Amino acid sequence: MDSPLRQITDRIHAAVADRTPLRIRGGGSKDFYGESLQGELLDVTPLRGITSYEPTELVVTVRAGTPLAELEATLAEKGQCLAFEPPHFTVKGPALPGQPPQAASDASVGGMVAAGLSGPARASAGAVRDFMLGVTLLNGRAELLTFGGQVMKNVAGYDVSRLMVGAMGTLGLLTEISLKVLPVASAEATLVFALDQASALAQLHRWGGQPLPLNASCWVREDSAAGNPELLFVRLRGAVAAVESACRKMTQDVPGSRMDNAVAAPDWQACRDLRLPFFAPVDAPQPDSNTLALWRLSLPQTAPVLALPWPQLVEWHGGQRWLWAPLSAQAQLRQVAAEVGGTATLFIAPCEDSTGATARFSSLKPPLDRIHRRLKAEFDPAGIFNRGRLYSEW
Repeated sequence: MDSPLRQITDRIHAAVADRTPLRIRGGGSKDFYGESLQGELLDVTPLRGITSYEPTELVVTVRAGTPLAELEATLAEKGQCLAFEPPHFTVKGPALPGQPPQAASDASVGGMVAAGLSGPARASAGAVRDFMLGVTLLNGRAELLTFGGQVMKNVAGYDVSRLMVGAMGTLGLLTEISLKVLPVASAEATLVFALDQASALAQLHRWGGQPLPLNASCWVREDSAAGNPELLFVRLRGAVAAVESACRKMTQDVPGSRMDNAVAAPDWQACRDLRLPFFAPVDAPQPDSNTLALWRLSLPQTAPVLALPWPQLVEWHGGQRWLWAPLSAQAQLRQVAAEVGGTATLFIAPCEDSTGATARFSSLKPPLDRIHRRLKAEFDPAGIFNRGRLYSEW
């Protein structure tokens, strides 16, 4: 056991003995996300470095405190990538309290897994958990445990590695993570179509049933442009012949144009990192239930246009919908999402302490709630890790 890991282990031992809550933190780029930040800070950035990388096997093992940008740069040198496009938020220079700021990324690999957030390609390439192969973690007893491995078929029984995705650090402190990586696509193109939301969703569903290399989509109304055009952006990735053929077919189906990749790539990165103009709130943050907050709706791709009065941005071929709505709309948003088989999450509050009775995440149904609580009790019996981060009561 090396020195940084030993120091962190000793810190957990002491916290368990004293029943002291700990707040696990890497780069801090997702501090805005989740219910609350409680406990003494436990910095994992000393756990840094790529411990194993086999480009021919498409597998990388990396320590949890490693900057995400560092990992992606290493993969890019070999023409590979994290296909799920994890977002790069930062802690530097926020425009408003509670917003994802706009400077260079401080995101860590451990935070990427703990938050479980994926970018524009998620609907086609898969989510973070689909690329998890194994983890090593410290549980609430300060025991170092290893799950999974470095090959694809490495799990018999309960897949604990994937369980850590989206757990927000409530089950343990990740120390090392093994991930599947993929080659960068040989060709890419972005098409743009002038379509209203209903027409865009219908067309995406038609294209989704055809052998087309769809990789990402984004529908938005450009309120900052003359005439407030409604535009659907579709990104294609794959073999050169497949992408070129798809461009011809799709623009024959619906009149559209092809963007220059040098122009489109920064826009897709801005979509990934919530830096598009849509994500810049108009209202100044105030502790008021009528102040707009950013909500994330996770829905079946086949869900229709939602009867809501607030502007929306639609990703993942209809599966992810963003909107600015007041905190007081919590019940309405969650009911509308539930009616089509989805959920609504308060992603960014207008002020850190303004959520009041508004829960960030939809409440779990009793059977799932029991499972979550039993898992928490097993991995962290003293309840010291990220208390109140995932659910306010634990």
